[in-house]
Amino acid sequence: MREISVDTIIEKLSWMCIEANCRLNSDIHNAIRTCKDKERSEIGRDILEQLLENADIAKKEMMPICQDTGMAIVFCEVGQEVRITGGSLTDAINEGIRQGYEKGYLRKSVVKDPFFRENTGDNTPAIIHYDIVPGDKVKLILAPKGFGSENMSRIHMLAPSDGMEGAKRVILETIDQAGGNACPPMVVGVGIGGSFEKAPQLAKKALLRPVGEGSPIGYVREMEQELLEKANKLGVGPQGLGGITTALAVHIETFPTHIAGLPVAINISCHVTRHAECEI
Repeated sequence: MREISVDTIIEKLSWMCIEANCRLNSDIHNAIRTCKDKERSEIGRDILEQLLENADIAKKEMMPICQDTGMAIVFCEVGQEVRITGGSLTDAINEGIRQGYEKGYLRKSVVKDPFFRENTGDNTPAIIHYDIVPGDKVKLILAPKGFGSENMSRIHMLAPSDGMEGAKRVILETIDQAGGNACPPMVVGVGIGGSFEKAPQLAKKALLRPVGEGSPIGYVREMEQELLEKANKLGVGPQGLGGITTALAVHIETFPTHIAGLPVAINISCHVTRHAECEI
């Protein structure tokens, strides 16, 4: 049984908070640059160039790419041969978030109660998804999620008879309705199957896949490509000001579901789609 101290968890997550918020992932950076070269709209090209310049300044100065540094979403894979020592794993994750947002001078956006909206002052608690896996390691993925795009996300409980075409319809409708509110070009995570709570989790996790990496399932990969092409014909464009660059990617994850259901969740992410990960 391998032991991992909570102090290590705290240290790693603290660093990841700053890294995720200040450095644009290379796959996103490359995708925006590629889209800039293809964009037909002059305004669209200028906006994409500004997004790249903003990301380069943020990286150089280690300042947030966006003022909305998000609510911390953590995917935590714990090896079944690991023993966490020195305290609670959940407490350690939240302490890492607290320290990271303090050290990085990152905006703290979490309120204690959805109606009585007093700020918690440290951007905790995080949303944590645990998964027990084989092995003796812990993998942490941090995805700070801003709510300009999060508010544009939707879940639809379709009937099985709606089928693939029904799923495509609600996905494209959600992208179109998001418009400029999601700070496009957006990355679209889609979860299909499972249950009411499983589909959105799949959609959130779909956002973590590198841009340009299609689903390993053939028909899903074809569906992703079709939806990306159709999304970029909607005319929303960079920052909602028109053009052919509305989305950088559509990523779909599927899961077995009930004979009577077809849950479809769409999690919209802005052009930054922040995330950082480490394995301990």
